[in-house]
Amino acid sequence: MTLRHLRIFVEVCRTGSITKAAESLHLSQPAVSLAIRQLEDYYGILLFDRISKKLYLTESGNKMLSYASHIIESFDDMETQLKNWDSAGTLRIGSSISTGTQMLPQLVRRFNLRFPQIRTQVLIDNSRIIEDKVLTNQLDLALVESLSYSPDIICVPFYTDRLIVITAPKHPLTQNPECTVKALADYPVLLREPGSGTREVVDALLVTAEVQITPLWESTSTRSIINAVKENIGISILPYELVKNEIQSGAIAGLPLASPLPNRTCSIIHHRNKYLTPSAQAFIEVCQEYSNLSTE
Repeated sequence: MTLRHLRIFVEVCRTGSITKAAESLHLSQPAVSLAIRQLEDYYGILLFDRISKKLYLTESGNKMLSYASHIIESFDDMETQLKNWDSAGTLRIGSSISTGTQMLPQLVRRFNLRFPQIRTQVLIDNSRIIEDKVLTNQLDLALVESLSYSPDIICVPFYTDRLIVITAPKHPLTQNPECTVKALADYPVLLREPGSGTREVVDALLVTAEVQITPLWESTSTRSIINAVKENIGISILPYELVKNEIQSGAIAGLPLASPLPNRTCSIIHHRNKYLTPSAQAFIEVCQEYSNLSTE
């Protein structure tokens, strides 16, 4: 099998059509169909289910797509590296929303000062979506708070932050010197959306404490939650680093719990088969330096 076969296969997956892939690659439809058939015959697998004239990736096809995407990316990286040794190009960085709000701007600024010739392209979304894009090679690496259970993801912890309960300054809970997780269920709760790293940690905490909470608000915006807490719409649980300025200014209150809240671990993730360019490795080093400075 050749790189040409893999490029044709990936393009068929991207477009969802033999016809559209042929048009995009400036090939004939029979040539595209033949390449797909040759791949299937060579590996003895079915890459697509063909139902009502539509193509649907099989489980084997999904696995092939993961490998093919990274093989093509590695080859293209090799071409760039050997010709230019990463002297210019684009580094595609993903980030969960909390990490993207809290520390990513500082990290990118530090990286850009050292490597002004490298363009940093950033995508900020919830952890689950970011991980999916790392798996499909749409991102070179990413910063997330959630743990990955995919065997194809390398996860390197680099920063730890604690979670804290926040309320309006005169909320009834502020009169209790030490409240419990169960006491939180008596009030409206505002949480990050399912799929975010912070939400996963909070959900695990509630399960451990055997507390059931139906959030009044669920939001992808940490800032909207903080502002709603200021207006006494509800209480929330968020990373301390994101709310410490508001706590110090008195705009909101941070509450201690009888059982301390768990820490939130931020990690650098990348695909197991991903070739890390010198610029990607340099960005990881910048992240690790940030962690060292934050803990000094």
